Parts: sequence; C-alpha cells; structure tokens
Amino acid sequence: MTEDTKDRRFPCPQCGADLRFSPGEGKLVCDFCGHTEPLSAQRTRTQPIQELDLRRGLEAALPDTEMEVSRISRCPNCGAEVEFDPAVHSTECPFCATPVVADTGESRHIKPKGVAPFDITDAQARAAMNQWLGSRWFAPSGLQDYARKGRALQGIYVPYWTFDADTRSSYSGQRGTIYYETQAVQVRDPKGRVRTEMRQVPRIRWTPVSGRVARFFDDVLVLAARSLPKSHTDALLPWDLTRLEPYQPEFLAGFRAEGYTVSLQDGLTEARAYMDAMIERDVRFDIGGDRQEVHSINTEVSDVTFKHILLPVWTAAYRFRGQSFRFVVNGQTGKVQGERPWSPWKIAFAVLLGLIVGAGLVWLSQNADTAGIDFQFD
Repeated sequence: MTEDTKDRRFPCPQCGADLRFSPGEGKLVCDFCGHTEPLSAQRTRTQPIQELDLRRGLEAALPDTEMEVSRISRCPNCGAEVEFDPAVHSTECPFCATPVVADTGESRHIKPKGVAPFDITDAQARAAMNQWLGSRWFAPSGLQDYARKGRALQGIYVPYWTFDADTRSSYSGQRGTIYYETQAVQVRDPKGRVRTEMRQVPRIRWTPVSGRVARFFDDVLVLAARSLPKSHTDALLPWDLTRLEPYQPEFLAGFRAEGYTVSLQDGLTEARAYMDAMIERDVRFDIGGDRQEVHSINTEVSDVTFKHILLPVWTAAYRFRGQSFRFVVNGQTGKVQGERPWSPWKIAFAVLLGLIVGAGLVWLSQNADTAGIDFQFD
C-alpha cells in the first residue's frame, strides 16, 4: 500500500487490538489491555501550520506531498462523504443514520494540514446531548426515551477550508451629519382640533468622502461539506483554531473523517463574501458621521493562501416515524445543536391547558365584577 493510501489503524503492540486516540489525554489507548502509546510527533508550537498557495490549489498544481488518496463513500440520503476503514464494508451514515455500503473506488484530494483533536469525551458529549434532549418539552416521548437510553455518539472530523488574505481597499461615498431645524407643524388633538406647534425636525447634511482601508484576514473559516445544515454548524461556533495541531493520522484513530464536497473555488467564493462584508464595515467606520453612503469599493487582494483542516464533532442520528433527526456536539466545547420532532399531542394539550387557564381567568374577572370586587392582574 502506498503512503497516500496507508491504513489509519494502529495495532496495540501488546494485544494486537486497534488503538484509538483518547480525547483529553492526547495519546493512543487500547480499550482491551489498557496499553497507552504517545503520538509519533508533537506539535512544535514555534512553527505555525503551513499555508498553501491558492493559485496552485485552484490550478490543481499542488505537489504530490500535499495530496492523499482515501476510500470514501457517499451517503445516498444526505450526500455526506465519509471515509471508511479498509475492513469496513457497510455501516450507517453518522449524519442521518442511512445505511451506507462502502465503495470500491478511491478518491484523491487535498491532504489536511491541521486537525483540532477531540477534547470532549464521548461520555461528556452524551451527557450534554441528553441534557439538551431532555429540555425539549414538546418532543415526543420516544425522543425522551432516546435521551435516557444514552445511545452512543460517533466521533467524526468535519472538513473546513481556511483562507488568509491581505487586502487594501479604496472607496468613495458620503458622510451624513444630522442637524436639527425648528419647524412649524400642524397637529390634531383627540377632539379633532388643529393647532400649530414648533418642533425640532432632524435633517442630514451630506459630505462627499473618499479614502483607503486595509485589513489582513487570518483563517477565514468555510465549511467544506454540506451534509450538516448551516444552522447546525453555525450554532457550534466558535472554534478555537489556535489549538490546531499539524495533521497526524494518529488523531483519527478510532474516529471517522468526512471528505470535503465543497470545492476550493466555491470555498473561496464564500470566504470572499465574508471578507467583502467586513471591508464594507471598515469603510463605514472610516467614513464616520451619523449616516454613511458607500458608492464604490475597489479591493486589491494579495498573498492569498489556504489550508484544509479537520474539526471534531460528535454526531448521533435518530429516526422517528421514518424521518431522520440529527444531533451534533462541538468536540472542543460541548455545545449542542440538533433537530427534533414535535409531539402534536403535547402541543394540543398545552394549547388546551392555555385555553382552560384563560377561561378561568375570564370567569374569575366576571364574577369579581358581579360581586363588586376589584381584581388586578399584573
């Protein structure tokens, strides 16, 4: 097997079972005999993770050392591309619980440059998920049972692109300054009578402006897969990218890795949209005043680099009445986000209870009026 397609299984030197990376411990452990192994290399914190030249990446001209070949299968339901171990031929998609059969082909793609190892253990992630599920009042009882049973989560590394860029922008626009003028206005009182009042009326004085702003963008983060809804991934923010480690296969031992399905070009387009929004904010701040109008922004972008990184997510999929509901937990912080079904019976009961309470308050109010008692409800 070539270096690009090497197995990511690490046999225990004592019993031969597969070692796995232990979150929080930063080492490989054997669940059968308890043996531990240090990682083959540790991060040299004085040396940042290497960035790659964007132009060469877009032209598919990266050196072979920056590429790898993996055995990846696509989920027929949600489209996730998940890496399989060579010995695994079928499994469930970690994002939607759909059965997936391993493909026989291999995929060549850009190798990850960095990985944020799992800090949250599966037990901690399960506790966070159970707490989240248990707090869903209008969820079906089956979902609550799911939380109590504590179904195991799957650890998966989700792909992201990061982009760095140096930008210099020139702009033109107008600065608006608010001032007030005293003006007579006609007003009508409740009885329909018209009278004249003197009031301070705001006005805006516009002044043409132009200038330049500059900003260096560091690690603009773009999700490189679409298997999870954006609302889910956005809810897992923030990620601590200062804790990225140089990529080592050992970090993936015992976990799965999702392949990227968002191309580098599409990732760049999304990153540029974020950069443009930040530059416009800088321009408005530079214009100052009470109001701003931006007529044009011309941006020069240079020294654009990128890297492919993997971030840790615990996932679980729950099928209820033929539908898949997903839960994700940030593998660094323990933040939870997910989908849940709604129980029509619980909602109907809550609505009925609300109507009964409302009717009771009305009845009390009416009877209080009859008895000459003054009730006030705050």
